[in-house]
Amino acid sequence: MILQKRLLTELRELREDPEIFSLEPEDGNLLRLRGYLQGPKASPYEGGRLALELVLSPSYPLVPPSVRFRTPVFHPNVNFRTGEICLDILQSAWSPAWSLASCLRAIQLLLTEPEPSSPLNCDAGNLLRCGDKRGFWSMARMYTQLHAMGRE
Repeated sequence: MILQKRLLTELRELREDPEIFSLEPEDGNLLRLRGYLQGPKASPYEGGRLALELVLSPSYPLVPPSVRFRTPVFHPNVNFRTGEICLDILQSAWSPAWSLASCLRAIQLLLTEPEPSSPLNCDAGNLLRCGDKRGFWSMARMYTQLHAMGRE
């Protein structure tokens, strides 16, 4: 009951800014959420609507949600095939003080500030580690246009 109340409160908080984030229970299940994250401005993902899937443990918020992109995202910290996200707050740095909204904001920030030294996508990581920001930006923008723009 406490978990359900917290999740409903957090989902209500997310609905306050639907242009940036959107999460809804999948088939009425509060532990399986699907939604969207707006690509951050001044990034190659700008204008994109990136689909996400969150799976929460019954132990949430003591345990972080499992989050993955359903939209293919070219980024060093995102596995292109599985959508898995390498972000410390989704693993070792998780705290029950984090909410779904703060988790999504952290993912959105990661899109603008990649960490190429711990890549899940070696091609994206190598471009940035070699200083080819233009090449990275071009690839990320192309995939955003192909997979995250103009689709509902």
